[in-house]
Amino acid sequence: MKAVVYEGPRQVSVKDVPDARIERPTDVLVRITSANICGSDLHMYEGRTDFEPGRWFGHENLGQVVEVGDGVDKVQVGEYVVLPFNISCGHCKNCERQLTNYCLTAQPKKEWAGAAYGFADMGPYGGGQAELLRVPWGDFNCLRLGEDAEQRQTDYVMLADIFPTGYHATEMAGVQPGDQTVIYGAGPVGLMAALSATIRGASKVMVVDRHPDRLRLAESIGAIAIDDSKVDPVQAVLDETMGLGADNGCECVGYQAHEPDGQEQANLTMNRLVASVRFTGKIGNVGVFVPQDPGASDELAKQGKLAFDYGMFWFKGQHIGSGQAPVKKYNRQLRDLIAAGKAEPSFIVSHELPLDRAPEAYEHFDKRDEGWTKVVLHPAMAGA
Repeated sequence: MKAVVYEGPRQVSVKDVPDARIERPTDVLVRITSANICGSDLHMYEGRTDFEPGRWFGHENLGQVVEVGDGVDKVQVGEYVVLPFNISCGHCKNCERQLTNYCLTAQPKKEWAGAAYGFADMGPYGGGQAELLRVPWGDFNCLRLGEDAEQRQTDYVMLADIFPTGYHATEMAGVQPGDQTVIYGAGPVGLMAALSATIRGASKVMVVDRHPDRLRLAESIGAIAIDDSKVDPVQAVLDETMGLGADNGCECVGYQAHEPDGQEQANLTMNRLVASVRFTGKIGNVGVFVPQDPGASDELAKQGKLAFDYGMFWFKGQHIGSGQAPVKKYNRQLRDLIAAGKAEPSFIVSHELPLDRAPEAYEHFDKRDEGWTKVVLHPAMAGA
């Protein structure tokens, strides 16, 4: 089968790899019809992780079931399914507590938790930027879709990661009807957090970024765009909230946060959130931070540490939630919002491309080129 294979920093190719296949009775085999390129893929693409050359990417996946193992009871051949990026067993201590993001069974290292498709340090599993994908524990991990699945793939594929991840940020931040919410980062996850805050009833959603195309998308769903290359974003939030600060905030950037001049500052968005959110407010952090980052320019950041404004955080009595999203906790209800026409997360999609144009797509998306806000790859689409 064809797949998007990592060759080294900023080098990917589309080439033949061993076909995905049923390996255990509980497996499901899916023909991938839509697979997103994610901002998390860029950490690996840039060589900032220990993702091994020769592996293939893809953790935001949707497709049609073509084969099921003998131990699969629910999922049937021919159904369209979307797969949580978290691979989870459904029966370990964490899965039973809906913490499928920290499955103890799927992660092969006993001292760690959590697994994913085509992802550094999250197990040996192949990715879905390919023609076929093996889905372990298929009955548990496959979310079945309705009759409109094929026509609305660009909406439903967002259920694999970024829509539930954005929603998880607002859940950890405790967004309630009437709240004023600030979101740092208007990439795909930040935009999904903005959409989620709106769905949850926030009266004012402020989105901080500096890319005009992303800020326009934020405004298209009613959010207030704050360009941190033109204004002090903390002061802008205070001005929007009568000097009190937002009720809550979401961090959707992660460890590669940087100033407008391009200088990386891993603690930038976290400290801005402490300053932007009111006393006793909550912060939800879904932007990726890592235990170590040898490619960082800052000595603390190389060790996965931040110079965090903990004193002010403590003084203000704030709370913070962090970590990857347990996608299964949210994906069914979010699917039903899409099916009912109450949510259309595909508003962020800028490009739908065949698999063989993935190297071009990675290059543009990595550079944050104007207009490249979200790329969906379609392995079955003819090359252009």
